[in-house]
Amino acid sequence: MPSVLPDGIPAPSDGVLPVSARVGAHTRNFGVYVHIPFCRVRCGYCDFNTYTAEELRGAARSDFVSLAEGELSFAQRALAASGIPERSVNTVFFGGGTPTLLPAEDLVRILDTIRDQWGMIPGAEITTEANPDSVDRDYLQQLYDGGFTRVSFGMQSAVPHVLATLDRTHNPERVPLVVQWAREVGLGVSLDLIYGTPGESLGDWHTSVLAALACQPDHISAYALIVEEGTKLAGQIRRGVYPEPDDDLHADMYELVDRLLGDAGFEWYEISNWAQTLTDRSRHNLSYWTGEDWWGVGPGAHSHVGGVRWWNVKHPSPYADRINAGISPAAAREILDEETRRVESVLLRLRLAEGLPTTQLTSEGRLAVAGLIADGLLDPGSALRGEVVPTLRGRLLADTVVHRLLAETAD
Repeated sequence: MPSVLPDGIPAPSDGVLPVSARVGAHTRNFGVYVHIPFCRVRCGYCDFNTYTAEELRGAARSDFVSLAEGELSFAQRALAASGIPERSVNTVFFGGGTPTLLPAEDLVRILDTIRDQWGMIPGAEITTEANPDSVDRDYLQQLYDGGFTRVSFGMQSAVPHVLATLDRTHNPERVPLVVQWAREVGLGVSLDLIYGTPGESLGDWHTSVLAALACQPDHISAYALIVEEGTKLAGQIRRGVYPEPDDDLHADMYELVDRLLGDAGFEWYEISNWAQTLTDRSRHNLSYWTGEDWWGVGPGAHSHVGGVRWWNVKHPSPYADRINAGISPAAAREILDEETRRVESVLLRLRLAEGLPTTQLTSEGRLAVAGLIADGLLDPGSALRGEVVPTLRGRLLADTVVHRLLAETAD
């Protein structure tokens, strides 16, 4: 089953935010995340809040659009009651699960509701995730005609035995075809890859990266496989079906993908993300890493507005009950104090190629910069400009860098 939600304080049924959330709201971008928690099958490594048909317990995919519209209407009322100035939407991201299990007209209808409620900035970024076997050219055309600008395909690997270990059902030969269709209709394309699957060799990973590059996407994400407790894969590793992950191999795989993508003209802009140009970067994901505001719609979706973070109930059935009753679907929330927000900013901005200003560090943190440069973990040129930016080695040892920069807050 999906991961457990974090603890928090009770969220009010009317969704009203504290006065502190208003501060600086007019300077922050506003995005919308739509979580569509449906999958045909559960992949063995997956710990996301997703449900197969057998796990829905009375909830129906066909009800999702009206429920999402209900939460969007609730969001508009709650933000207005909280005194948050109304802002046009910068980015929308449909994730899951597999959003494209719903008909294209359903996704467009939700997007239309967002547009009608808040408006969109010119050039707004509108993305959906998709499995390669869940769309055809006509589906992608409908998305483009409805206002979508990007599609992110879950490629994961080009090697059949790796896909089999991950329980991925698509044929790797379909990936170039769906990328071609997306390009033909006018959509930007991102490909998601996973490295470090048990039994995956460095040669297998090399094959997958080259296959992704051959598709000529605008953007590539490469994530190290994390074996989450409670997943099928974790049980298989525990029983000895597959070997434990190899951290050294993970590092070699990261260095390989960074080199191959760099040679192909991609630039890293976040530890796990590379883009052809500045405009190809995922603006929605950047909003997470830079502390912007977003409302998360759907079961288990997380939201953040002005230092207030909350998360919806996980299962579609209680989620539907709350939306139909006109009350907040939030399971709980937390209100971040200034120090927590500063620490989180350091944690997240150190993942970015732009890094973070040294002014966001305490005096002790600034003193740690010199040692991190000496150890080859931070870029010296950036430090001279007052910015903390990890080197390739620093990206590989990001936890170490963060710990040393924040050591004074850990005591």
